[in-house]
Amino acid sequence: MTPVIEFASVTITYPGAERPALAHVDLDIGEGELVLVVGQTGSGKTTLLRAINGLVPHFTGGTLAGSVRVAGRDTSTHRPRDLADVVGIVPQDPLSSFVTDTVEEELAYGMECLGVPASTMRRRVEETLDLLGLADVRDRALLSLSGGQRQRVAIGAVLTAHPRVLVLDEPTSALDPGAAEEVLAVLQRLVHDLGITVVLAEHRLERVLEYADRVIYVPGDARPLVVGTPAEVMQASPVAPPVVRLGRLAEWTPLPLSVRDARRQARDLRERLRQRPGRAHRTVSAEPVVTVERTRASYGPVPALRGVTLDIAKGEIVALMGRNGAGKSTLLSTLVGLRRPDAGTVRIDGVDPATLTGPRLIGRIGLVPQDSTDLLQRDSVAAECADADRDAGVEPGSTAALLARIAPEIPGDAHPRDLSEGQRLVLALAVVLVATPAVLLLDEPTRGLDYPTKERLSDLLRDLAASGHAIVVATHDVELAAETATRVVVLAEGEVVADGPTAEVVVGSPLFAPQVAKVLVGPDGGDVPLTVTEVRQALAVSG
Repeated sequence: MTPVIEFASVTITYPGAERPALAHVDLDIGEGELVLVVGQTGSGKTTLLRAINGLVPHFTGGTLAGSVRVAGRDTSTHRPRDLADVVGIVPQDPLSSFVTDTVEEELAYGMECLGVPASTMRRRVEETLDLLGLADVRDRALLSLSGGQRQRVAIGAVLTAHPRVLVLDEPTSALDPGAAEEVLAVLQRLVHDLGITVVLAEHRLERVLEYADRVIYVPGDARPLVVGTPAEVMQASPVAPPVVRLGRLAEWTPLPLSVRDARRQARDLRERLRQRPGRAHRTVSAEPVVTVERTRASYGPVPALRGVTLDIAKGEIVALMGRNGAGKSTLLSTLVGLRRPDAGTVRIDGVDPATLTGPRLIGRIGLVPQDSTDLLQRDSVAAECADADRDAGVEPGSTAALLARIAPEIPGDAHPRDLSEGQRLVLALAVVLVATPAVLLLDEPTRGLDYPTKERLSDLLRDLAASGHAIVVATHDVELAAETATRVVVLAEGEVVADGPTAEVVVGSPLFAPQVAKVLVGPDGGDVPLTVTEVRQALAVSG
């Protein structure tokens, strides 16, 4: 297979860095391959992606030793604009890449920059609308689209240039499970039908691993990359989805990469777990600390919340789930007082949160938004931590200690903008958590987080709940909900459509069930483990 992407003895070092971000990389990627790049947060995955079209080092600075060639062009002599016709880059946040107002305009913009003839532009726009299932929204404003639609438009905007390579950074991290499946189906079609080479970095491996031809594990600290088939790399990778970790625990051969693979080997394990004790439910306070009654909210004529009624008690971890645009973020902003409801009431310990300011607010309720940069204003991690200590009235060093518990790899002298998106989110989380608010609200807290960091975050949330904090997590991460939530509330079109204990809501759901439950649930349903940890504990009890 003739390589489309060639890395030859590549070492990349950023300005002021003590060690290279990547070192001695030799890598060939062929035409029509779907290659998955995995690794822990901050390991160098994004650096690898950006080197493919010359963003590293032309825009990021630093030095690149060795050579990167794409479709025969050397990135050291071809800047990103010189590679735009062969490499399409889709960033983590589609909105950050949009430059026009409507779907059709966005699809045409890249071709206009490349000087494509008008007749060719029209044909390619129509082909792309059909290919990506966007014909029905061609005249829609980009801001009115769902997350999945925006991601498909971002892909379409680079596809109209007919690139040979498509590079995506966390393409499903902000999407609900249904929208993520739509995007992955599009990527498979591009690979299988058009022969486009797709290279994508993703932390939620449970969504994408089974579709990859090869996996590149980036271990960080300038160590050599591990490259192989998904089965080869997953045998020992410290970054692995639940279905792989379940296969390792059960010692299944071959190692399963998908729920379907695992179900074929799960009969004996299912029988062993049938006798396990019933799930123990954590006792929580009967008195609610959060009360939402018949709350309505809208954006102009578009309703976002339609009469939501909800009580949340101390000690609960509530996973707020639902498709993109269901009203989750609106509910969180209403709970923290950033917006007043159009009708109904919201109370935190009997107080309207919109009336709280300063220390009275941060000690009672805290919100970690999706865009963590909203909370980060200083020029170093240490300065952010010092400000948070002062604002919360806690001992100096408290925020830094909390940050070290969740993400010990983040240095204090780093500028927040130089951190990965996942690391910035963890820093924002520490800034909010140090005030120990009675109610903690998290909006997509695992976006950009690797599995080890997510596990430490889960441990912290469980500890906070056990000490009496009420926690609400708006998330598309079904595995996080399975690991931490005592209760799941599902929103649809601004209404509560499901509300109950986590297992009762998610088991049997094709969208919200975690991988372990999908593997182990039988035809008659029933009480099954939701996580690998629950399986391990059950096997230890049964011997």
